[in-house]
Amino acid sequence: MSAGTRRKSRELAMQMLFQADVGKQSPDQVRATFWKSVDDVEPEVRGFAEDLFNSSLAHQEKIDELISANSRHWRLERMPAVDRNLLRMAVGEMVQFKSTPFPIVINEALEIARRYCAPESINFLNGILDAIARSLLPK
Repeated sequence: MSAGTRRKSRELAMQMLFQADVGKQSPDQVRATFWKSVDDVEPEVRGFAEDLFNSSLAHQEKIDELISANSRHWRLERMPAVDRNLLRMAVGEMVQFKSTPFPIVINEALEIARRYCAPESINFLNGILDAIARSLLPK
């Protein structure tokens, strides 16, 4: 799978997490509506997006704990919804998809953030993701 394909999957996974979070929808409700709104998605893009979405939701408690522990002075529920769900997607990938190096996950998340988040979010997200990556490295 190419880098562009994986980025598109990550972007779609973040959007699905956002829809589940903000819309207070179940994973099944998200799937029922989300894919109808997305044009011509290649099967491998959709597959990886679904994998990221599912693993991020399945491990959301652990992911949210990691985010909270590494975002001092910011409660998760007070973060902008896009930032919060981008973090969930990226940390979910770090935790569940060990074959992707952390610097790639962080860089991809920041590229997506440049498109969807406020400019001041970039450094904030980078700092949190970097701290989480360091905390996940074997000691």
